[in-house]
Amino acid sequence: MTVGASTDQALVAAAQRGDATAFDELVRRHTATMYRIAHRILSDSAEAEDAVQEAWVSAWRGLARFRGDSAPTTWLYRVVTNSALAQVRRRKPTVPLEPTAEVLSGRDAVDPEGHAVRSEEAALVHRAINALEPSQRVPLVLRELEGLSYEEIAEVLEVPVPALRSRLHRARTTLLARLREMRDG
Repeated sequence: MTVGASTDQALVAAAQRGDATAFDELVRRHTATMYRIAHRILSDSAEAEDAVQEAWVSAWRGLARFRGDSAPTTWLYRVVTNSALAQVRRRKPTVPLEPTAEVLSGRDAVDPEGHAVRSEEAALVHRAINALEPSQRVPLVLRELEGLSYEEIAEVLEVPVPALRSRLHRARTTLLARLREMRDG
């Protein structure tokens, strides 16, 4: 099998048969996204790295139980989300979410004031997201920042789609209220 050209499903099947190279390819393909999800949940680089490592160990150990009812990416997002949430439960949930570093675009280089305003606004939004309870923050991150569909998120969080929609509505409402408070106060 040509590992680089294989689908995720084929790689999982090969890894289930003991092909370590196939599992290594899954790790190579999905670690960056899993890290991004963990970092957005945890707001801390070191904790996100730990969560991703724990997630990969859990995925390796749980490989035999993966039946293919969902896409491998959905399964991996569920594993890393659970790992990150376990870390949240082990610590205080008030660590600030730091905005990701941005590279100045050509327009921002010409308009440093505009860049500063956008950076301040982004930092404000990140702080407001961090203030959300994990039950609201996680689906919001997966939907708005990672672009997962409602069905994918419901599967990751193991909740029905209507419950997810309700959580997202509450998260958005709470986020808007917090942003108003932060801007006014």
